[in-house]
Amino acid sequence: MTSTDILRQDLSRRGILKGTGVLVVSFAVPAHLAAAATAVAGPKPLDPTQLDSYLAIHRDGSATVFFGKIDGGQGTDVGIAQIVAEELDLPADRVTVVMDDTTRVINQGGASGSFGITWGGKPMRNAACEARQFLLGLAAQKLKAPIEKLTVSNGVVSVAGAPGKTVSYGQLIGGKFFNVAMKWNGKIGNDLNVETTAQAKKPADYKVVGTSPRRRDVAAKVFAQPTYVTDVRVPGMVHARVIRPPAAGAEPTAIDESSVAGIKGVRIVHKDGFLAVVADKEWDAIRAARDLKVTWSQSPAAFPEQEKLYDHIRDAAVRKRTVEKETPGFEAAIAGAAQTVSAEYEWPFQSHASMGSGCAVVQIKDGTATVWTGTQKPHYARDGVAALLGLPVENVQAIWRIGPGSYGRNDAGDTVIEAAFLAQQIGRPVRLQGMRPEGIAWDPKGPASIHRATAGLDGDGKIVAYKFESKGFSRLEIDSNESDIAYSIAGQQWGVPLKPIEAFAVPDESYQIPNRLMAWETIAPLLDRASPLRTSHLRDPVGPQIHFASESFIDELAHAANADAVEFRLRHLTGRDAAAVKAAADKFGWESRVSGSAGNADADVVTGRGIAYSKRALTIVAVVAEVEVDRRSGKVRAKRFAVAHDCGCIINPGLLRNTIEGNIVQGTSRSLLEEVRFDRQSVTSVDWETYPILDITDAPEKIDIVLLDHPEIAPTGAGEPSTRPVAAAIANAIFDATGVRLRQAPFTPDRMKAALTGRA
Repeated sequence: MTSTDILRQDLSRRGILKGTGVLVVSFAVPAHLAAAATAVAGPKPLDPTQLDSYLAIHRDGSATVFFGKIDGGQGTDVGIAQIVAEELDLPADRVTVVMDDTTRVINQGGASGSFGITWGGKPMRNAACEARQFLLGLAAQKLKAPIEKLTVSNGVVSVAGAPGKTVSYGQLIGGKFFNVAMKWNGKIGNDLNVETTAQAKKPADYKVVGTSPRRRDVAAKVFAQPTYVTDVRVPGMVHARVIRPPAAGAEPTAIDESSVAGIKGVRIVHKDGFLAVVADKEWDAIRAARDLKVTWSQSPAAFPEQEKLYDHIRDAAVRKRTVEKETPGFEAAIAGAAQTVSAEYEWPFQSHASMGSGCAVVQIKDGTATVWTGTQKPHYARDGVAALLGLPVENVQAIWRIGPGSYGRNDAGDTVIEAAFLAQQIGRPVRLQGMRPEGIAWDPKGPASIHRATAGLDGDGKIVAYKFESKGFSRLEIDSNESDIAYSIAGQQWGVPLKPIEAFAVPDESYQIPNRLMAWETIAPLLDRASPLRTSHLRDPVGPQIHFASESFIDELAHAANADAVEFRLRHLTGRDAAAVKAAADKFGWESRVSGSAGNADADVVTGRGIAYSKRALTIVAVVAEVEVDRRSGKVRAKRFAVAHDCGCIINPGLLRNTIEGNIVQGTSRSLLEEVRFDRQSVTSVDWETYPILDITDAPEKIDIVLLDHPEIAPTGAGEPSTRPVAAAIANAIFDATGVRLRQAPFTPDRMKAALTGRA
């Protein structure tokens, strides 16, 4: 998107200004303060070079922040409010965060997992610093005092030593705009930033950052007050259901419209492989989707047999190989090692399995379109709808409403494209709601993969050479947003050119190993178009599978060296990484011994503990898990966790703890239960019976958390990192409890029993 495109977008704030007394703060250089003020004369365009686009001040002195991301339930909006409040010297509850409408906020990349605070907080903080500097300049003129004599409390500027001389932010701004540019880096999305010459506060002066205001959405949700995307209703709206093929790759060859003739008002929309029904009432659309008789083309078996999936990955031709790190002396170091260890690990396809299926509402009127969507990246939904409908992007408005869940690219992206197409075909607003099988069977999947590791140990039990290679389906066969219809099921059914992105990753850690070879390989999808096994981002994209393998392997090396798992890691770690491992072990009460010797081999129920450590970007996490294994049933219960988390400066400790707890629970679910099942032609895990997720009865009994705060270091992200090491910690604990190493996830009862009896 160009700067011109952004400038064309209309910032619809006239209603805000009239209804609430908001004054959009736009800043000139201090030398022009007196000339900068202009009367409020209607809406101003969104312009990333103007502070107006990021911040507004109300007449009562409170602030509104226009934040171009969304909060997926972790309290990112509260963190942003705290960052801005800190620099403005306001309480956090006097800062409102707007993030729901592409006509009101600039594209800062949507949710983007762990980077809401890391990336999104930078321009917001800089905008607040610029605002404070400018307001102090105004106050200095108003109070006839030098800036260095001014202090601010709760949005009121005072002169030191003269308690009667005060002026509020609201009084300073009046009812006017102030038009001053900030330096924009020219980027849209996650990388967007604006610069300021103002100095941000020093950590020693923080009053708001580091405290724990509560999330702002919980009470409303408890009392059923929010409008979820599923609640949106538009006058004249019709309801739609998409009919997916019974076999992957099949297309309709005959449609018997008479089979639904008895259902009032039903319309059938068919284009190439895409088929949907539309009706005035939702139940009629559901009935029509169920009753419509369709003859489908014969589709060859697209998938291997489930039990041959990993053989398929091993044997498949490599599409792309990327060596991320290679040390020239690696081969010689391996050859000269005192001991060599090798292992291979397997990870399945996994589904988002969101609380509900995707939903979107689209209205097209007078050359414009309005989209209501639960996607985590509404700006990109806007772009995709604009491209599909042939409209200028400024003629499409995307309004974000809370959806049923999004941990990456789930089925919300497909739903918004399909709803827009149906609205165009029908000529009326369309509400498209998926059904449970669409949400679980047809969402983009986290990719299946295998991981091979080989390492050499010297005579002192230190790693002298380490090779780690991943091979699997790309994590971005479907891009992580819906800006291009090539990444939607419908677009692929219509035959648009495919645009796969070949991407995977290697372990992210800081082990001090002198010789390394780290590489990844991607293979072709099992079916290149409209596949229920197409792959894209799932929470912490490819992090859990890579670190399940790498941290299980580090544990295997510790065992081979006859070393305690914590002590072995500390041989190879320094600084903050070592501190995190020590903190998790200390919190757990770790007792030094060689893993695999925890319990009585004759007992029916045995327990063990395991540790895993990883990084995500610059965030460091160490996790200790305690598990209980029932040798009779094979059931594994992850009972207790200790987590050490270092994400630099902690904005809100309370919300960070909640986020870590959520990641541990979801990571446990993916480790113990979650695996997409399929036959030769379709996905067969289509609901929570066939694709079970962890329920409250099996949730961990205790999660102890150590927060390692570094206020002097910029926040490095917390949305996903603590998901990453969970599977390995559990697998290592299982080995400690049973002496059996599970190298294939999830760790189901059948898999556990097979391993215990030597059949794995």
